[in-house]
Amino acid sequence: MPVQPITVSELTRMISSALADPVFQNLAVIGEVSNFVHHSSGHMYFSLKDAHSRIKAVMFRSRNRLLKFLPKNGDTVIAVGSVGVYEPNGEYQLYVEVLFPQGIGELHLAFEQLKAKLEAEGLFDPARKKPLPLLPRRVGVITSPSGAALRDILHVLTRRHPGVNVLVFPALVQGEEAPASLRHALELAQGTDCDVLIIGRGGGSFEELSAFNDEQLARAIAQSAIPVVSAVGHETDFTIADFVADLRAPTPSAAAELVVPLQSELRAAVGSYGVRLAAALRRKIGAERRFLAQLTKSAALKRPDFMVNQLRQRVDDLVTSLGLHTTHNLALRRSRLGTFAGKLETLSPLKTLARGYAICSDEEGRVLRSAEQVSSGDAVNVTLYQGRLVCRVEGRVLHDGA
Repeated sequence: MPVQPITVSELTRMISSALADPVFQNLAVIGEVSNFVHHSSGHMYFSLKDAHSRIKAVMFRSRNRLLKFLPKNGDTVIAVGSVGVYEPNGEYQLYVEVLFPQGIGELHLAFEQLKAKLEAEGLFDPARKKPLPLLPRRVGVITSPSGAALRDILHVLTRRHPGVNVLVFPALVQGEEAPASLRHALELAQGTDCDVLIIGRGGGSFEELSAFNDEQLARAIAQSAIPVVSAVGHETDFTIADFVADLRAPTPSAAAELVVPLQSELRAAVGSYGVRLAAALRRKIGAERRFLAQLTKSAALKRPDFMVNQLRQRVDDLVTSLGLHTTHNLALRRSRLGTFAGKLETLSPLKTLARGYAICSDEEGRVLRSAEQVSSGDAVNVTLYQGRLVCRVEGRVLHDGA
């Protein structure tokens, strides 16, 4: 049975569709850089090779601008990305999202892979992040109860806004059991009346902060019904929790400053609003008083009967004017009616009949205008000025002198 041929484009699209399988996505590939070109557009084009094979790769400007090193031919690197097809040339290549020099630790690699995965799912999208409340009544803090981070947060919260309530959810922040402990504390917080949550810890090495790079913790933060502020380590430290949280604070102390406003500033703002409100009220009262003074000086209030009498006289004038107009209009219309009646009288058929003329009609009432309309023996009605004759035709004269 003959095989139905397909076009090159169709074959290329089939291959491209096959490479969209998850097995070819979010890969970490180690290899030596060759044929490296940093294009004027900002994109990087190169190949990755080992002793037996080679694959083309591209890293677009939007991804490579954050690189902390510039690759060069001969470098051994780890490239994290997905395999796809460049259809115009029919070539498969690696679309690189993240690039590391050889020697980077497994934790860093896992961090970048998870970061790329969650970003692709939209967990970092600013559109899904919840705004923080302006003035929270209760702040939840998820951290180690014995750590310096909690002391810093409590100190800043009470200094900035002494009336705020704080609910602490103890959790491990380091070690193998820390991710599960943080998730459990976050789950407990969902059943409280906290208006905002701070999750974090003090500074440490990349390995010590790894609990906040847990995928399940990241998803729990994304699903939290309460806004979450991530405050992990120092300003230069970044974790997955920072990217997925509704707001990232550079330090635990900074998180406390972002969560509650300074009470003295609130008091100053309220005082300023009070002054502005009082000034606005004084202006309004002054304007109303001036308006009232104008009203009390008006003739309508001083002599209300004067205005009523003016209106009464105006009504009388209008009634008189209406009567005159009606009389004049009626006389004019009567005159025109008389004229039309005279014209109708002149044109009346009765006037014509009075002069000796008659109107002849057949038995069906049709007016006869010609002798041809009747035959001998037909009955004819003759209407006179006074009375009507019923006649019968004995003969016809169709033309004068005939």
